[in-house]
Amino acid sequence: MAFASSTSKGSFPPTLKLNDGNEIPVFAYGLGTANYKRDSGFDKSLVDVTKLAIEVGYRHLDGAEVYGNEEELGAAIKESGIPRDQLFVTTKIHGEKQKPTQEAFDLSLKKLGLEYVDLYLIHGPWFATSNEDLQQKWADLEAMKASGRAKSIGVSNFLQEHLEAILKTAKILPAINQIEYHPYLQHGDLVAFHKKHNIAVSCYGPLIPITKAKAGPVDAIWSELAKKYGVSESEIGLRWILDQGLVALTTSSNRSRLEGYLEKLPSFKLTEDETAQIAEAGNQKHFRAFWGRKFDADDRR
Repeated sequence: MAFASSTSKGSFPPTLKLNDGNEIPVFAYGLGTANYKRDSGFDKSLVDVTKLAIEVGYRHLDGAEVYGNEEELGAAIKESGIPRDQLFVTTKIHGEKQKPTQEAFDLSLKKLGLEYVDLYLIHGPWFATSNEDLQQKWADLEAMKASGRAKSIGVSNFLQEHLEAILKTAKILPAINQIEYHPYLQHGDLVAFHKKHNIAVSCYGPLIPITKAKAGPVDAIWSELAKKYGVSESEIGLRWILDQGLVALTTSSNRSRLEGYLEKLPSFKLTEDETAQIAEAGNQKHFRAFWGRKFDADDRR
């Protein structure tokens, strides 16, 4: 997959054309992990940090039912004053505790205060006890797309066997699969499977090697490349994702870091050899930071 617009500084982030013809910005602000809300009260601080991301230039906003903060995301969008058509908004139906799809979708739109979302995902395959369960849920999402209230539809945390199950009956291909992806979790042949079927990949946890899995084989490489290009190690990690034609997410709430990404990421690209060197080093270590209870301890997919 090729970026649909240039990587010049003035147009960063570029967009990636999905298999349904819609375009997704390749760098997003995510409301998971750091902004996950565990109580039922309205959290104005989450509104403020999301407004900050919008203010400094982020237009792809990634949320989910399970994060518990769709209301805050919706409030931030409203208060930002940015026209709706200039934003790309993602949300997801719960991967475990499933309401009827239409009910869950309607509730998400109500909390967001939006008439539509740009991307609606199944957050995980764990609700399913059979391939038929996966296929029925995908048919539900196809109906959401047909309604026009979900411009694109896809999945998250799906492995190849889950994708193969829904592809058997799908009338519409998943536009994207959002997965944990970084040098220590490259998923074997999964990314190649996506490319074969023209399914885009969105990557959360791209900086795990320096946030949760330090003292690993990519440390020295990222440090060396950061000095070479005059950027941070975080920017090397994000550029590694982007240079593979994938979508990257950040959950940072630090203004200078958020601004730095938008300034520095379009200023350089890794060479093919450097991208391959990071991948090769990363394969020497395995680390899954999220949803570990849902996958085998040694599952490298």
